[in-house]
Amino acid sequence: MAEGAWPVALCAVWVALGAVRAYMGAMLKRSGIWKDANPTGMVADFKLVWKQAGHNRWRIAAVSAACTFGVFYLMFTQEGSAPHPPPKVTWISVLKEHRTDAEIEAENLANQKAKEAYAREIARRDKDVRELYKTIGRYSGMDVDKIAREADAEEAAKAKADRERVEQNLKAGGIANPKLAPDAAQQ
Repeated sequence: MAEGAWPVALCAVWVALGAVRAYMGAMLKRSGIWKDANPTGMVADFKLVWKQAGHNRWRIAAVSAACTFGVFYLMFTQEGSAPHPPPKVTWISVLKEHRTDAEIEAENLANQKAKEAYAREIARRDKDVRELYKTIGRYSGMDVDKIAREADAEEAAKAKADRERVEQNLKAGGIANPKLAPDAAQQ
């Protein structure tokens, strides 16, 4: 080392030690909520309260310990459970994964035609059953035409009430002028 380097090096070490001392002092200094806590004062306060309790101090200590133990025992024995895990999603696997829009549209049209054919078959069977009941009613001496008119009027009134209820619900939901599809019976 050069002749005048030792004093400079010692000064640098001295400054570094001073910085470390200042840093550690700041780290170990009481700050925040702990700066006002004094364990010697707490111990002195406890001794004073213990002496003021007189002959009942052991009874008070036992009741306090029992209450503390009881509270912690109740908390420990209570059963808690975590939230349920989310369900596992299983995707519909009967459809092809990469269908084109044309294939989807063709399948939807085929399903709609099958649905309409089923509805026509149910309507035809219902009509056959009504005709059977009308025949039985005629043989029994009833005025089946009048009964049919009354039933049709009752069904029309019920359908109208249902439409009005739906329109009211739509208006209440914020739709100003709801336009429902026209009834099939009115067409």
